[in-house]
Amino acid sequence: MATGKGPWAEDVGRLLLRLAVGGLMLFHGISKIRNGVDYMYPLLEAKGLPTFIAYGSYFGEVVAPLLIIAGVLTRLASLLVAGTMVMAVYLALGSQVFALNQFGGWAIELNVFFFLGALSLILLGSGQFSIWQGRTWVVQ
Repeated sequence: MATGKGPWAEDVGRLLLRLAVGGLMLFHGISKIRNGVDYMYPLLEAKGLPTFIAYGSYFGEVVAPLLIIAGVLTRLASLLVAGTMVMAVYLALGSQVFALNQFGGWAIELNVFFFLGALSLILLGSGQFSIWQGRTWVVQ
């Protein structure tokens, strides 16, 4: 039975998901570029982790989002974003996992959105609207 969707509909959906996850995460990365990651040191030290791990957030919030937006190594970049969200909740938001914010929403809903969006991209891949499909460059 025909659904009325063109064959491109799934690829457009993947593109929109890539733009949402990558584009919105990139704002967090730009903030890190502008303000640094020094504020993360006490959070890492409190968990017994080395402070150099803070610099990994540049990969998870700048490099990976740019790759996701472009559709380059989307699954790997999405895995990095998902891992970044796990670390963010572990380091800073663990006490809010079962809490609601002042508007009645889940206190960690943004982090969960990024995590689930990244997991979706791991499963779906980048689709046809990307500049790199497998090992073939589409844009030259």
